[in-house]
Amino acid sequence: MACGSPDQSQAGLNQCASNSAKGADVELNRIYAKVLAANATDSAFLEKFKAAQRAWLVFRDAQIAARYPSPADYGSVLPMCESGEYEQLTRDRIKQLNAWIEGTEEGDVCAGSYPMSGR
Repeated sequence: MACGSPDQSQAGLNQCASNSAKGADVELNRIYAKVLAANATDSAFLEKFKAAQRAWLVFRDAQIAARYPSPADYGSVLPMCESGEYEQLTRDRIKQLNAWIEGTEEGDVCAGSYPMSGR
């Protein structure tokens, strides 16, 4: 049965949400690798960037745990809800990481380590 079908079981909805979250994670890892490759010669940046990503992973997991603190209270929808939160947080992080790929407007004095895009 296709994801989003009106007569889909909760188990099916949970699986669809999980698959969607995994897809976001694949995209996050692709963008992360792209940022690493684009900055391969900047050891100071790489150290800080990797530390930021490790901290974000801890934050993501803690945020999900805080949103659903008592798993038994949520029943069979919990996996779907957790996957949805995981995906949303991951997609937000993808947008953040893309700033190191897409760059920022020329003249942005607070660009920091974002490259200038020349827009």
